[in-house]
Amino acid sequence: MPNEHDGTPPESNEPLSKEELKKRAAAEAKAKALELARQRALEKKEESEAAAGSSEPEDALAKEKALAAAKAKAVAAAKAKAAAAAKAKAAREGATAAAGSGDEKALAAAKAKAAAAAKAKAAAAAKAKAAREGATEAAGSGDEKALAAAKAKAAAAAKAKAAAAAKAKAAREGATDAAGSGDEKALAAAEAKAAAAAKAKAAAAAKAKAARAGESDPSDASDEKAKAIAAAKAKAAAAARAKAAASAKIAEKPAEEQKPSPLQPLLDKYKAIIQKELGEDALEDSYINLLSKDVPTLVAKPDTYYQIAQLLKHHEELRFDYLSELHATDFETHLEVYTHFYSYSHRCPAALKVKINREDPVIDSLAPLWSGADWPEREAYDLIGITFKGHPNLTRIMMPDDWVGHPLRKDYEPYDVEV
Repeated sequence: MPNEHDGTPPESNEPLSKEELKKRAAAEAKAKALELARQRALEKKEESEAAAGSSEPEDALAKEKALAAAKAKAVAAAKAKAAAAAKAKAAREGATAAAGSGDEKALAAAKAKAAAAAKAKAAAAAKAKAAREGATEAAGSGDEKALAAAKAKAAAAAKAKAAAAAKAKAAREGATDAAGSGDEKALAAAEAKAAAAAKAKAAAAAKAKAARAGESDPSDASDEKAKAIAAAKAKAAAAARAKAAASAKIAEKPAEEQKPSPLQPLLDKYKAIIQKELGEDALEDSYINLLSKDVPTLVAKPDTYYQIAQLLKHHEELRFDYLSELHATDFETHLEVYTHFYSYSHRCPAALKVKINREDPVIDSLAPLWSGADWPEREAYDLIGITFKGHPNLTRIMMPDDWVGHPLRKDYEPYDVEV
């Protein structure tokens, strides 16, 4: 309890600051030091009077000077001791105050936690509200539901058709010889490409027609969309049948009626050089691509792909110094990289193709040989998922770095359903 007569202020419930604690401790230490100095001076005076009885004025003056020096020394020591004690006391009281303010910290943490929870709850409520509004809008819009159902149905039909086409293609490839298989493969790829284009065109036409029908007469929009989709599907099916008939006609044409390609000698020359330098089994296949201006096409094995490319670039009789195109395709059973070259020295074209395992799509990069392969290989890596060994900067070129999956894969499923 504070003494009401000693002049010390009463204690308060509020904690004192460090400066106030230091001042109080210094004042207490100074008072104690002065009291101690007075006591010591009084004791020494009594001792000197008892020992000498009475002394000369000069001895008393000297003793008083010594006593004053001792007092000053004692005061300095007491001040240093008081400062150290004040510092220790301030540290202890600061720790006590920090411990005493734990409730306030806990309260602040609880407030922050409650604010975060309220923010998350508000975000969830906003998302739920948006979902409800979207569901209400979808429920109130028969046109959009019908269009979504038509799209889903068209996608399922396209998937089934692609599977049937792949099966038919496998059957055709097994039934034909090696020379004719290249043409049919290219034709099948063209058919698949045409079917995909027709499907996209039909979807766009159906969407536009549905929008127009919705503006004019919403009640008839579903029928109009269904008719447009059916017409587009019929058109795509007719185109596919026509191409299949043309392919069958070419396959059935007698060998003596099929004129040899004017570029066949070039293909024979390329094959002879490659087999001489790398062995008879270096190539998996070779053919004249009738659907691409009769370009001589070489099909390399994955382990000879880079070696064949080196020969095409550096061999004196080839010298393909220009890479004009590089693209990749997903055939569901495997992936393919297809590259076009041109030799300005010999003024002749060539194409190099390699089939890649779909489960482990890794192949050598051609960027060290042709700098023009840099960006096309990055595009194939980004959209198809093929890893090119030795590429100087194999990073995504179109999609963000954190994008999940490869959009041009046939089995691609969007990670974000809203995309």
